[in-house]
Amino acid sequence: MTASSANPLRNLPSVDQVLRTPLAAAAIERFGRQAATEAIRRAVADARMASRNAAAVVPEANDLAGDALVQLRGGERSSLRPVFNLTGTVLHTNLGRALLAKEAVEAIGLAMREPVALEFDVEKGERGERDDHLRSLVCELTGAEDATVVNNNAAAVLLVLNTLALGREAIVSRGELIEIGGSFRMPEIMTRAGARLVEVGTTNRTHRKDYVAAIGPETGLILKVHTSNYRVEGFTAEIRAPELASIAKAHGVPLVHDLGSGTLVDLARYGLGREPTVREAVADGADLVTFSGDKLLGGPQAGFIVGRRDLLAAISRNPMKRALRVDKLRLAALEATLKLYRDPDRLAERLPTLRLLARPVREIAAQAKRLAPLVADAVGEAFAVDTVECRSQVGSGALPLETVPSAGLALKPRSGSGRALEALAAALRGLGVPVIGRIENQALVLDFRCLEDEANFIANLAGLNLGGTDALA
Repeated sequence: MTASSANPLRNLPSVDQVLRTPLAAAAIERFGRQAATEAIRRAVADARMASRNAAAVVPEANDLAGDALVQLRGGERSSLRPVFNLTGTVLHTNLGRALLAKEAVEAIGLAMREPVALEFDVEKGERGERDDHLRSLVCELTGAEDATVVNNNAAAVLLVLNTLALGREAIVSRGELIEIGGSFRMPEIMTRAGARLVEVGTTNRTHRKDYVAAIGPETGLILKVHTSNYRVEGFTAEIRAPELASIAKAHGVPLVHDLGSGTLVDLARYGLGREPTVREAVADGADLVTFSGDKLLGGPQAGFIVGRRDLLAAISRNPMKRALRVDKLRLAALEATLKLYRDPDRLAERLPTLRLLARPVREIAAQAKRLAPLVADAVGEAFAVDTVECRSQVGSGALPLETVPSAGLALKPRSGSGRALEALAAALRGLGVPVIGRIENQALVLDFRCLEDEANFIANLAGLNLGGTDALA
């Protein structure tokens, strides 16, 4: 740095001078001349604004080149950054939901690197259908006659409603008019699909007679929605899927069962709550079943529609299907994920969602005890660090009342200051790989159920900068 004379701007290096520095040359080599020049212009402009103060210290050319390089490196970092999910929510919607299995990741890589037979029948040498890559596999795992896939379950429901109930009535129980994240409401989806909503029953009780009375010549379908993200308890009544299927069949009306999260295996074998499987929903008599690919199934974002072949044929003819279709990368990942279900004995080892949900609490508790002194060293004397028992949850609307025993660390300011707690949470989010926990009971809780990369977590803590946290404590 050089002190300025009466006019600081007189000593400010020009863009051309900065471009001739070694750091600028390095920036050009890495990011290209155009990007480097624009960053240098911004750095010079910022310095010009600051130099209007007569007491300012004017930066030299190499300093400005360094500022530009910092800008470029910051812009290079993806906003889709990896994080350590220590929230205790395994399928965290805001953190990307399901982690993909190694086999799925490898399948995506191959599909990106090479041309693939996406809509080409290699045996016949003619145009094929992208649904063919998954159809037989999905039918094998669900017992359905036919299957298709779109970009998420909301799209699956939308497409079914638009195909079977456009301009017609769709009957649904008031107790099943769900809302999911982002103010996404089933009645609004039905309206957008062109169906006329017919509500039956009450919020807590719906009977057989309610459905029968509502069915008429304008009925396009009956919709049953699995309330996967909430429960109505107490004085309640609902018509189970098999009975509702018999009502629909007797009146010649399709029954659509939206499972939401959807699962292909009995979760009870992994110590989790009972959820209806897709195979059970098909066996119960639903004409169509819709479910997600990126929740309990453990794959990429997708929405499946399975069921009667004639109804799937009508859905495939709907022009909206093309707008909602999935690309080759998701098809590759879905195929690889679904193939893992053919070996149920090893599924929990190979599918990250089930592996994390089934992880033994004793293993997590041992990890918390092992990491406690390392975390305490990183956060310093201003915070008490204690091992704690906690409860993890599935997330993404699946098993809303179900929690899983877990363990972790509670980080609490010794002075009890809430500002210090917020500052600590912000500092952890500011690490090279952000650490995301949850604040509860006046402590920052780090739930270790989803922490598998322990070595990198420890190395990551070396970059922790608490700044003024101690002063806030």
